[in-house]
Amino acid sequence: MDYKATLNYLFEQLPVFQRTGPAAYKNNLDNTLQLDELYHHPHRNYKTIHVAGTNGKGSVSHMLASVLQAAGYKTGLYTSPHLKDFRERIKVNGEMIEEEMVVDWVRAFRTNNELWKISPSFFELTVALAFDYFAQRKVDVAVIEVGLGGRLDSTNIITPDLSIITNIGLDHTNLLGNTFEEIAAEKAGVIKKDVPVVIGTSQQETAAVFTKKAKEAGASIYFSDQEYVVNYAMLTMKGKQQLSVQATGQDVLQGLELDLLGQYQHKNIPAVLKSFEILNAKGYSITDNNIRDGLSNVIKTTGLLGRWQVLDTNPLIVCDTGHNEDGIRAIVNQLKNTAYKKLHFIIGTVGDKDPDKVLALLPLEATYYFVKAAIPRAMSAELLAEKAGKFNLEGKVFASVAEAFLYAKKQAETNDLIFVGGSTFVVAEVL
Repeated sequence: MDYKATLNYLFEQLPVFQRTGPAAYKNNLDNTLQLDELYHHPHRNYKTIHVAGTNGKGSVSHMLASVLQAAGYKTGLYTSPHLKDFRERIKVNGEMIEEEMVVDWVRAFRTNNELWKISPSFFELTVALAFDYFAQRKVDVAVIEVGLGGRLDSTNIITPDLSIITNIGLDHTNLLGNTFEEIAAEKAGVIKKDVPVVIGTSQQETAAVFTKKAKEAGASIYFSDQEYVVNYAMLTMKGKQQLSVQATGQDVLQGLELDLLGQYQHKNIPAVLKSFEILNAKGYSITDNNIRDGLSNVIKTTGLLGRWQVLDTNPLIVCDTGHNEDGIRAIVNQLKNTAYKKLHFIIGTVGDKDPDKVLALLPLEATYYFVKAAIPRAMSAELLAEKAGKFNLEGKVFASVAEAFLYAKKQAETNDLIFVGGSTFVVAEVL
């Protein structure tokens, strides 16, 4: 079995939520716990940091990993979904897991599973692979991003040094609940006994949920945006954001730069800064210079893709994986602050979510290119165009993402902006 055949097994023979949706979601941790026992609890061999939330958890995870690497820690990073290569999900010091390792590990699992008789989902098996790989590589610490929710997520078997919940938005409501409070209760499942938790965004609807859960667990809780205020200062000559940071009213971390260009990242930075404050108190050694170095080189150090990623400059081509109401709102706000002559917007979405709240946010002054990503879960381009028409969003339907992208590039003139988004899978196909 080669790498291609291995991926075929993972994607085609195991239930995959990202491709097929709720049918792949498990409402218990039985398989995860069984796999963990069979692989001798590998996550107990290294320190972990657990990152949950509706938006920003991927960016926060990569920022944490970049700073930890800058501080000299051998750092594992588990995130999802991937954009170009499955191996993006599992990295050590920014390097993806080797193809041979994936092949050998999956082959061994399939052989052993003739006796074990487990029927894992794609995510359950991938988490087991990641945790075992980090143990084999003898990482010092692993940053673990929650896949979906928290309480029932396969990553939630760890006891981390720190838990982080970035924010709460109305996403995956068919699985997590229809209100902010219900979704917060699911995300709060990552809060563990005596493990401090950082909340990235103070929200009236969710603060009491998190505070109650933390009190029950004897966990210290910190609302980082009440302690740190981060604002955009300028764009440096190197094309990085220079940020101003205040903590309790005092300027700190002068000249902090971030190579991620999404303005929404300002909301993620407080959680990162508070996290390192807590980790240092727990015995880690992370200096201000480590933080500066790590945040200035997140993309270079970790390989993060798809966060206000500039693909070309004239015309300007940008892609972003933000796909729910809060994510799209942040993107639209940045579009308002971006200079361009005409906006070309390539958009696709998934079929198991109502896109109306997202469509209602999109600018009317744009040409839309409606697409369907090449996954079963995607909404048809024709249906998306029909729904968009109710919001007076005008454009054309395309047979593929690639066709739309090529057509947009032909239509775009100097000083225009082509934006690609609406779905992680649309962005993946362009990348």
